[in-house]
Amino acid sequence: MKGLLIAGDRSGSGKTSITLALSALLAASRNVQTFKVGMDYVDPSYLTGVTGRPCRNLDGYVMSPEEVRAVFSHGCRGADIAIVEGVRGLFEGAEALSDLGSTAAIAKQLDLPVVLVIDARSITRSAAAIVRGFQAFDPDVRIQGVILNKVSGARHREKTVQAVEHYCGIPVIGTIPRMEEMELAARHLGLVPYKEGAEGDGFLERIDTIKRMIGEHVDLDALLGIAGDVPVEESPLYAAPEAPDVRVGVALDEAFNFYYADLFDILSSLGAETVTFSPIRDRLPEADGYILGGGYPELFGAELEENARVREGIREVSRNGTPIYAECGGLVYLTDRMALAPGFAGRDEGRVYDLAGVFTGEARMPARRMLGYTVGTSDAAGPTGQATFRGHEYHYSTVRLHPETRYAYRLTRGSGIRDGLDGAFCDQTIGSYTHLHPVTSRGMFAHFVDRCRD
Repeated sequence: MKGLLIAGDRSGSGKTSITLALSALLAASRNVQTFKVGMDYVDPSYLTGVTGRPCRNLDGYVMSPEEVRAVFSHGCRGADIAIVEGVRGLFEGAEALSDLGSTAAIAKQLDLPVVLVIDARSITRSAAAIVRGFQAFDPDVRIQGVILNKVSGARHREKTVQAVEHYCGIPVIGTIPRMEEMELAARHLGLVPYKEGAEGDGFLERIDTIKRMIGEHVDLDALLGIAGDVPVEESPLYAAPEAPDVRVGVALDEAFNFYYADLFDILSSLGAETVTFSPIRDRLPEADGYILGGGYPELFGAELEENARVREGIREVSRNGTPIYAECGGLVYLTDRMALAPGFAGRDEGRVYDLAGVFTGEARMPARRMLGYTVGTSDAAGPTGQATFRGHEYHYSTVRLHPETRYAYRLTRGSGIRDGLDGAFCDQTIGSYTHLHPVTSRGMFAHFVDRCRD
Protein backbone atom coordinates (compact mmCIF):
# COMPACT_ATOMS: atom_id res chain seq x y z
CA MET A 1 0.00 0.00 0.00
CA LYS A 2 1.08 3.58 -0.71
CA GLY A 3 0.86 6.61 1.52
CA LEU A 4 1.67 10.32 1.70
CA LEU A 5 0.97 13.38 3.82
CA ILE A 6 -0.27 16.77 2.60
CA ALA A 7 0.86 19.66 4.81
CA GLY A 8 0.57 23.43 4.65
CA ASP A 9 3.07 26.19 5.28
CA ARG A 10 0.43 27.81 7.52
CA SER A 11 -3.26 27.81 8.38
CA GLY A 12 -5.27 29.00 5.40
CA SER A 13 -2.80 27.65 2.84
CA GLY A 14 -5.61 25.74 1.14
CA LYS A 15 -4.54 22.22 2.14
CA THR A 16 -8.06 21.22 3.24
CA SER A 17 -9.66 21.95 -0.13
CA ILE A 18 -6.69 20.43 -1.94
CA THR A 19 -6.65 17.24 0.16
CA LEU A 20 -10.41 16.92 -0.23
CA ALA A 21 -10.24 17.17 -4.01
CA LEU A 22 -7.23 14.88 -4.41
CA SER A 23 -8.87 12.25 -2.21
CA ALA A 24 -12.09 12.46 -4.22
CA LEU A 25 -10.28 12.24 -7.55
CA LEU A 26 -8.22 9.21 -6.50
CA ALA A 27 -11.26 7.52 -4.94
CA ALA A 28 -12.84 7.30 -8.39
CA SER A 29 -10.47 4.44 -9.22
CA ARG A 30 -8.93 3.36 -5.88
CA ASN A 31 -9.73 2.59 -2.27
CA VAL A 32 -8.51 5.76 -0.56
CA GLN A 33 -8.10 5.86 3.22
CA THR A 34 -7.84 9.36 4.67
CA PHE A 35 -6.56 10.63 7.98
CA LYS A 36 -6.59 14.03 9.66
CA VAL A 37 -3.84 15.22 11.98
CA GLY A 38 -5.24 16.68 15.21
CA MET A 39 -8.43 16.43 17.20
CA ASP A 40 -10.95 17.58 14.62
CA TYR A 41 -14.39 16.40 13.53
CA VAL A 42 -15.44 18.57 10.61
CA ASP A 43 -12.54 18.18 8.14
CA PRO A 44 -12.77 14.38 8.53
CA SER A 45 -16.48 14.53 7.65
CA TYR A 46 -15.52 15.88 4.21
CA LEU A 47 -12.83 13.27 3.63
CA THR A 48 -15.27 10.56 4.69
CA GLY A 49 -17.95 11.97 2.40
CA VAL A 50 -15.82 11.97 -0.76
CA THR A 51 -14.10 8.60 -0.25
CA GLY A 52 -16.81 6.48 1.35
CA ARG A 53 -14.33 5.30 4.03
CA PRO A 54 -14.32 6.72 7.59
CA CYS A 55 -11.54 9.28 7.98
CA ARG A 56 -9.55 8.74 11.18
CA ASN A 57 -7.66 11.15 13.40
CA LEU A 58 -3.97 11.05 14.31
CA ASP A 59 -2.81 13.30 17.14
CA GLY A 60 0.72 13.07 18.49
CA TYR A 61 -0.07 15.09 21.62
CA VAL A 62 -3.02 13.00 22.72
CA MET A 63 -1.82 9.65 21.33
CA SER A 64 1.39 7.73 21.91
CA PRO A 65 3.44 6.79 18.82
CA GLU A 66 2.21 3.21 19.24
CA GLU A 67 -1.41 4.40 19.25
CA VAL A 68 -0.80 6.56 16.17
CA ARG A 69 0.56 3.55 14.29
CA ALA A 70 -2.30 1.35 15.52
CA VAL A 71 -4.98 3.78 14.30
CA PHE A 72 -3.16 4.23 11.00
CA SER A 73 -2.76 0.50 10.35
CA HIS A 74 -6.34 -0.27 11.37
CA GLY A 75 -7.73 2.40 9.07
CA CYS A 76 -5.61 1.26 6.12
CA ARG A 77 -7.10 -2.24 5.96
CA GLY A 78 -8.26 -2.87 2.40
CA ALA A 79 -6.99 0.48 1.10
CA ASP A 80 -4.80 1.12 -1.93
CA ILE A 81 -3.45 4.47 -0.77
CA ALA A 82 -3.46 6.48 2.46
CA ILE A 83 -3.67 10.27 2.38
CA VAL A 84 -3.03 12.19 5.59
CA GLU A 85 -4.13 15.83 5.86
CA GLY A 86 -1.99 17.91 8.20
CA VAL A 87 -3.11 20.55 10.67
CA ARG A 88 -2.12 24.24 10.57
CA GLY A 89 1.47 24.70 9.42
CA LEU A 90 3.75 21.68 9.10
CA PHE A 91 5.67 22.40 12.31
CA GLU A 92 2.92 23.93 14.48
CA GLY A 93 2.29 21.85 17.60
CA ALA A 94 1.63 21.99 21.31
CA GLU A 95 5.04 23.43 22.23
CA ALA A 96 7.49 26.02 20.89
CA LEU A 97 10.65 23.92 21.17
CA SER A 98 9.46 20.46 20.11
CA ASP A 99 7.29 18.97 17.39
CA LEU A 100 4.91 17.36 19.91
CA GLY A 101 1.40 17.38 18.46
CA SER A 102 2.53 18.62 15.05
CA THR A 103 2.01 17.36 11.52
CA ALA A 104 5.78 16.92 11.25
CA ALA A 105 5.78 14.48 14.17
CA ILE A 106 3.13 12.31 12.48
CA ALA A 107 5.08 12.35 9.20
CA LYS A 108 8.16 11.05 11.02
CA GLN A 109 6.33 8.48 13.14
CA LEU A 110 4.73 6.95 10.03
CA ASP A 111 7.72 7.65 7.72
CA LEU A 112 5.47 9.33 5.16
CA PRO A 113 6.67 11.52 2.27
CA VAL A 114 5.28 15.05 2.47
CA VAL A 115 3.73 17.26 -0.18
CA LEU A 116 3.94 20.87 1.02
CA VAL A 117 1.19 23.32 0.06
CA ILE A 118 2.50 26.90 -0.18
CA ASP A 119 0.30 29.98 -0.15
CA ALA A 120 2.08 31.65 -3.10
CA ARG A 121 -0.05 34.77 -3.22
CA SER A 122 2.16 37.80 -4.00
CA ILE A 123 5.46 35.86 -3.80
CA THR A 124 7.68 34.16 -6.39
CA ARG A 125 11.33 33.59 -5.45
CA SER A 126 10.40 33.88 -1.78
CA ALA A 127 8.41 30.66 -2.16
CA ALA A 128 11.70 28.86 -2.74
CA ALA A 129 13.09 30.41 0.46
CA ILE A 130 10.06 29.14 2.38
CA VAL A 131 10.45 25.62 1.03
CA ARG A 132 14.21 25.63 1.67
CA GLY A 133 13.58 26.79 5.20
CA PHE A 134 11.10 23.99 5.79
CA GLN A 135 13.55 21.45 4.36
CA ALA A 136 16.40 22.66 6.57
CA PHE A 137 14.32 23.07 9.74
CA ASP A 138 13.95 19.30 10.20
CA PRO A 139 15.71 17.15 7.59
CA ASP A 140 14.00 14.04 9.02
CA VAL A 141 10.73 15.30 7.52
CA ARG A 142 10.87 14.11 3.90
CA ILE A 143 9.38 16.93 1.81
CA GLN A 144 9.15 15.38 -1.66
CA GLY A 145 6.94 17.76 -3.61
CA VAL A 146 5.26 21.17 -3.60
CA ILE A 147 1.84 22.48 -4.58
CA LEU A 148 1.63 26.24 -5.13
CA ASN A 149 -1.77 27.68 -4.24
CA LYS A 150 -3.32 31.07 -5.09
CA VAL A 151 -1.19 31.65 -8.20
CA SER A 152 -2.29 34.77 -10.09
CA GLY A 153 -1.21 34.11 -13.66
CA ALA A 154 1.18 32.49 -16.13
CA ARG A 155 4.19 34.70 -15.33
CA HIS A 156 3.68 34.25 -11.59
CA ARG A 157 3.47 30.50 -12.11
CA GLU A 158 6.56 30.30 -14.29
CA LYS A 159 8.83 32.31 -11.97
CA THR A 160 7.68 30.54 -8.80
CA VAL A 161 7.97 27.02 -10.19
CA GLN A 162 11.41 27.75 -11.62
CA ALA A 163 12.66 29.17 -8.31
CA VAL A 164 11.35 26.32 -6.16
CA GLU A 165 12.63 23.55 -8.40
CA HIS A 166 16.03 25.21 -8.88
CA TYR A 167 16.79 26.06 -5.25
CA CYS A 168 14.98 23.20 -3.50
CA GLY A 169 15.58 20.24 -5.80
CA ILE A 170 12.05 18.88 -5.60
CA PRO A 171 9.20 19.05 -8.14
CA VAL A 172 6.26 21.41 -8.12
CA ILE A 173 3.40 19.01 -8.89
CA GLY A 174 0.62 21.58 -8.95
CA THR A 175 -0.08 25.29 -9.40
CA ILE A 176 -3.59 26.32 -8.45
CA PRO A 177 -5.06 29.68 -9.47
CA ARG A 178 -6.59 31.97 -6.90
CA MET A 179 -10.38 31.55 -7.12
CA GLU A 180 -13.22 32.36 -4.74
CA GLU A 181 -14.85 29.04 -5.68
CA MET A 182 -12.06 27.20 -3.85
CA GLU A 183 -13.41 28.27 -0.45
CA LEU A 184 -15.63 25.95 1.59
CA ALA A 185 -18.66 27.09 3.61
CA ALA A 186 -17.87 27.96 7.25
CA ARG A 187 -19.61 29.02 10.48
CA HIS A 188 -18.64 29.91 14.06
CA LEU A 189 -16.84 26.61 14.85
CA GLY A 190 -15.29 26.09 11.41
CA LEU A 191 -16.55 24.40 8.27
CA VAL A 192 -20.14 23.24 7.93
CA PRO A 193 -20.14 19.43 8.47
CA TYR A 194 -20.27 17.54 5.18
CA LYS A 195 -23.54 15.66 5.74
CA GLU A 196 -25.40 18.81 6.77
CA GLY A 197 -23.91 20.85 3.95
CA ALA A 198 -24.72 18.19 1.36
CA GLU A 199 -28.41 18.71 2.05
CA GLY A 200 -28.20 22.41 1.15
CA ASP A 201 -28.30 24.15 -2.20
CA GLY A 202 -25.05 24.56 -4.08
CA PHE A 203 -22.85 22.66 -1.60
CA LEU A 204 -22.09 19.58 -3.69
CA GLU A 205 -21.71 21.73 -6.78
CA ARG A 206 -18.95 23.69 -5.04
CA ILE A 207 -17.24 20.43 -4.08
CA ASP A 208 -17.39 19.40 -7.74
CA THR A 209 -15.89 22.75 -8.77
CA ILE A 210 -13.01 22.28 -6.34
CA LYS A 211 -12.41 18.76 -7.68
CA ARG A 212 -12.39 20.02 -11.26
CA MET A 213 -9.99 22.85 -10.46
CA ILE A 214 -7.55 20.61 -8.60
CA GLY A 215 -7.81 17.93 -11.29
CA GLU A 216 -6.84 20.48 -13.92
CA HIS A 217 -3.92 21.98 -12.00
CA VAL A 218 -2.32 19.11 -10.04
CA ASP A 219 -0.43 16.23 -11.67
CA LEU A 220 -2.01 13.13 -10.13
CA ASP A 221 0.59 10.81 -11.64
CA ALA A 222 3.36 12.87 -10.04
CA LEU A 223 1.48 12.79 -6.74
CA LEU A 224 1.23 9.00 -6.88
CA GLY A 225 4.92 8.83 -7.76
CA ILE A 226 5.75 10.61 -4.50
CA ALA A 227 3.67 8.22 -2.36
CA GLY A 228 5.81 5.74 -0.45
CA ASP A 229 5.30 2.11 0.57
CA VAL A 230 3.48 1.79 3.89
CA PRO A 231 3.53 -1.33 6.11
CA VAL A 232 0.17 -2.23 7.68
CA GLU A 233 -0.09 -4.31 10.85
CA GLU A 234 -3.33 -5.03 12.70
CA SER A 235 -3.51 -3.90 16.33
CA PRO A 236 -4.95 -5.93 19.22
CA LEU A 237 -6.63 -2.70 20.38
CA TYR A 238 -9.46 -3.41 17.95
CA ALA A 239 -9.95 -7.14 18.59
CA ALA A 240 -13.65 -7.70 19.29
CA PRO A 241 -15.30 -10.53 21.25
CA GLU A 242 -17.42 -13.01 19.34
CA ALA A 243 -20.74 -11.56 20.50
CA PRO A 244 -21.66 -8.25 22.20
CA ASP A 245 -23.29 -8.47 25.62
CA VAL A 246 -24.27 -4.83 26.15
CA ARG A 247 -26.13 -2.24 24.04
CA VAL A 248 -25.15 1.45 23.81
CA GLY A 249 -27.34 4.08 22.15
CA VAL A 250 -25.39 6.81 20.31
CA ALA A 251 -27.06 10.12 19.40
CA LEU A 252 -26.35 10.76 15.74
CA ASP A 253 -28.07 13.40 13.60
CA GLU A 254 -27.63 16.98 12.41
CA ALA A 255 -27.26 18.27 15.97
CA PHE A 256 -24.94 15.55 17.31
CA ASN A 257 -22.31 14.18 14.94
CA PHE A 258 -18.89 14.95 16.43
CA TYR A 259 -17.53 11.42 16.83
CA TYR A 260 -14.17 9.91 16.05
CA ALA A 261 -14.53 6.98 13.67
CA ASP A 262 -12.62 4.78 16.10
CA LEU A 263 -15.36 5.14 18.73
CA PHE A 264 -17.55 2.49 17.13
CA ASP A 265 -14.63 0.08 16.67
CA ILE A 266 -13.48 0.53 20.27
CA LEU A 267 -17.00 0.06 21.64
CA SER A 268 -17.27 -3.14 19.59
CA SER A 269 -13.91 -4.32 20.94
CA LEU A 270 -15.29 -3.81 24.46
CA GLY A 271 -18.30 -6.03 23.76
CA ALA A 272 -20.82 -3.27 23.07
CA GLU A 273 -23.35 -3.19 20.25
CA THR A 274 -24.20 0.35 19.16
CA VAL A 275 -27.55 1.63 17.97
CA THR A 276 -27.89 5.20 16.69
CA PHE A 277 -30.82 7.52 17.28
CA SER A 278 -31.79 11.13 16.59
CA PRO A 279 -32.68 13.43 19.51
CA ILE A 280 -34.33 15.62 16.89
CA ARG A 281 -36.84 13.13 15.49
CA ASP A 282 -36.71 9.66 17.12
CA ARG A 283 -37.78 7.95 20.28
CA LEU A 284 -35.11 6.95 22.77
CA PRO A 285 -34.12 3.36 21.96
CA GLU A 286 -33.82 0.73 24.67
CA ALA A 287 -30.18 0.43 25.67
CA ASP A 288 -27.91 -0.26 28.63
CA GLY A 289 -26.22 3.14 28.26
CA TYR A 290 -26.13 6.20 26.03
CA ILE A 291 -23.53 8.47 24.42
CA LEU A 292 -24.28 12.07 23.40
CA GLY A 293 -21.43 13.52 21.34
CA GLY A 294 -20.71 17.07 20.32
CA GLY A 295 -22.17 18.97 17.41
CA TYR A 296 -24.40 21.98 16.83
CA PRO A 297 -27.41 21.80 19.18
CA GLU A 298 -27.59 25.61 19.00
CA LEU A 299 -28.75 25.35 15.37
CA PHE A 300 -31.55 22.91 16.20
CA GLY A 301 -32.86 24.23 19.51
CA ALA A 302 -36.49 24.32 18.41
CA GLU A 303 -36.40 20.76 17.07
CA LEU A 304 -34.66 19.43 20.18
CA GLU A 305 -37.17 21.18 22.43
CA GLU A 306 -40.09 19.88 20.39
CA ASN A 307 -38.99 16.24 20.72
CA ALA A 308 -39.97 15.93 24.37
CA ARG A 309 -39.98 12.14 24.12
CA VAL A 310 -36.20 11.97 23.98
CA ARG A 311 -35.60 14.85 26.42
CA GLU A 312 -37.85 13.23 29.02
CA GLY A 313 -36.52 9.78 28.22
CA ILE A 314 -32.92 10.86 28.82
CA ARG A 315 -33.88 12.52 32.09
CA GLU A 316 -35.72 9.40 33.25
CA VAL A 317 -33.00 6.86 32.39
CA SER A 318 -30.40 9.10 34.02
CA ARG A 319 -32.38 9.22 37.26
CA ASN A 320 -32.78 5.44 37.10
CA GLY A 321 -29.00 5.03 37.04
CA THR A 322 -28.48 4.15 33.38
CA PRO A 323 -24.97 5.35 32.38
CA ILE A 324 -24.82 8.36 30.05
CA TYR A 325 -21.63 9.84 28.61
CA ALA A 326 -21.85 13.30 27.00
CA GLU A 327 -19.30 15.64 25.40
CA CYS A 328 -19.67 19.36 24.63
CA GLY A 329 -22.91 19.60 22.63
CA GLY A 330 -24.10 16.56 24.56
CA LEU A 331 -23.27 18.35 27.82
CA VAL A 332 -25.31 21.34 26.64
CA TYR A 333 -28.25 19.02 25.90
CA LEU A 334 -28.18 17.65 29.45
CA THR A 335 -28.74 21.09 31.03
CA ASP A 336 -32.15 22.60 31.81
CA ARG A 337 -32.08 25.10 28.98
CA MET A 338 -30.03 26.72 26.20
CA ALA A 339 -30.07 30.52 25.85
CA LEU A 340 -28.94 32.10 22.57
CA ALA A 341 -27.98 35.76 22.31
CA PRO A 342 -29.90 37.87 19.78
CA GLY A 343 -28.54 37.32 16.29
CA PHE A 344 -26.48 34.27 17.23
CA ALA A 345 -26.57 31.35 14.78
CA GLY A 346 -28.80 33.33 12.45
CA ARG A 347 -31.56 33.95 14.99
CA ASP A 348 -33.29 37.31 14.68
CA GLU A 349 -33.93 37.45 18.44
CA GLY A 350 -32.56 35.75 21.53
CA ARG A 351 -34.20 32.40 22.18
CA VAL A 352 -34.28 30.05 25.16
CA TYR A 353 -34.94 26.35 24.55
CA ASP A 354 -35.87 23.73 27.12
CA LEU A 355 -33.54 20.72 27.12
CA ALA A 356 -33.16 17.42 29.02
CA GLY A 357 -32.71 18.83 32.52
CA VAL A 358 -30.36 16.17 33.86
CA PHE A 359 -28.02 18.86 35.26
CA THR A 360 -29.44 21.90 37.03
CA GLY A 361 -28.24 24.92 35.07
CA GLU A 362 -28.15 26.37 31.59
CA ALA A 363 -25.95 26.78 28.51
CA ARG A 364 -25.40 30.21 26.99
CA MET A 365 -24.15 31.14 23.52
CA PRO A 366 -22.06 32.79 22.34
CA ALA A 367 -19.23 32.94 24.84
CA ARG A 368 -15.48 33.30 24.54
CA ARG A 369 -14.27 30.68 22.11
CA MET A 370 -12.27 27.94 23.81
CA LEU A 371 -9.88 25.89 21.68
CA GLY A 372 -7.03 23.67 22.81
CA TYR A 373 -5.84 20.53 24.49
CA THR A 374 -6.96 19.38 27.91
CA VAL A 375 -4.97 17.30 30.39
CA GLY A 376 -6.44 15.94 33.58
CA THR A 377 -7.41 13.16 35.92
CA SER A 378 -10.74 11.40 36.32
CA ASP A 379 -12.14 10.52 39.74
CA ALA A 380 -12.97 6.90 40.54
CA ALA A 381 -16.49 7.92 41.57
CA GLY A 382 -17.45 9.01 38.06
CA PRO A 383 -18.80 6.77 35.26
CA THR A 384 -15.44 6.80 33.46
CA GLY A 385 -13.45 5.62 36.48
CA GLN A 386 -10.06 6.67 37.76
CA ALA A 387 -7.64 7.64 34.99
CA THR A 388 -5.30 10.26 33.61
CA PHE A 389 -6.21 11.60 30.19
CA ARG A 390 -5.41 13.99 27.39
CA GLY A 391 -8.19 15.41 25.26
CA HIS A 392 -9.39 18.48 23.44
CA GLU A 393 -11.99 21.22 23.90
CA TYR A 394 -13.53 23.43 21.26
CA HIS A 395 -16.66 25.37 22.09
CA TYR A 396 -18.36 28.70 21.75
CA SER A 397 -20.63 28.33 24.76
CA THR A 398 -20.53 28.43 28.54
CA VAL A 399 -22.38 26.08 30.87
CA ARG A 400 -23.39 27.38 34.28
CA LEU A 401 -24.37 24.63 36.68
CA HIS A 402 -25.69 24.55 40.25
CA PRO A 403 -22.94 25.33 42.80
CA GLU A 404 -23.30 21.88 44.38
CA THR A 405 -22.64 20.05 41.09
CA ARG A 406 -20.02 17.31 41.44
CA TYR A 407 -17.12 17.08 38.95
CA ALA A 408 -15.16 13.95 38.07
CA TYR A 409 -12.39 15.67 36.06
CA ARG A 410 -9.63 17.90 37.40
CA LEU A 411 -7.77 19.64 34.58
CA THR A 412 -4.16 20.79 34.69
CA ARG A 413 -4.52 22.12 31.14
CA GLY A 414 -7.73 23.52 29.68
CA SER A 415 -10.70 25.38 31.13
CA GLY A 416 -13.45 22.74 31.32
CA ILE A 417 -16.84 23.75 32.63
CA ARG A 418 -15.56 25.95 35.45
CA ASP A 419 -12.05 26.86 36.60
CA GLY A 420 -10.44 23.59 35.53
CA LEU A 421 -13.35 21.46 36.72
CA ASP A 422 -14.96 19.29 34.07
CA GLY A 423 -16.93 16.08 33.82
CA ALA A 424 -20.04 17.11 35.76
CA PHE A 425 -21.73 13.98 37.04
CA CYS A 426 -24.76 12.74 38.89
CA ASP A 427 -25.90 9.15 39.36
CA GLN A 428 -24.20 7.40 36.38
CA THR A 429 -24.34 10.40 34.01
CA ILE A 430 -21.26 12.44 33.09
CA GLY A 431 -20.99 15.47 30.81
CA SER A 432 -17.82 17.39 29.88
CA TYR A 433 -16.39 19.96 27.52
CA THR A 434 -13.40 17.64 27.11
CA HIS A 435 -13.51 15.46 24.00
CA LEU A 436 -11.70 12.15 24.53
CA HIS A 437 -10.23 10.03 21.76
CA PRO A 438 -11.51 6.47 22.25
CA VAL A 439 -8.15 4.82 21.49
CA THR A 440 -5.99 6.80 23.90
CA SER A 441 -8.81 6.84 26.51
CA ARG A 442 -9.84 3.24 25.90
CA GLY A 443 -9.69 2.46 29.62
CA MET A 444 -12.22 5.19 30.43
CA PHE A 445 -14.63 3.92 27.76
CA ALA A 446 -14.09 0.37 29.05
CA HIS A 447 -15.09 1.53 32.53
CA PHE A 448 -18.18 3.22 31.09
CA VAL A 449 -19.16 0.05 29.20
CA ASP A 450 -18.66 -1.99 32.38
CA ARG A 451 -21.03 0.40 34.16
CA CYS A 452 -23.53 -0.19 31.35
CA ARG A 453 -23.02 -3.94 31.77
CA ASP A 454 -23.62 -3.70 35.53
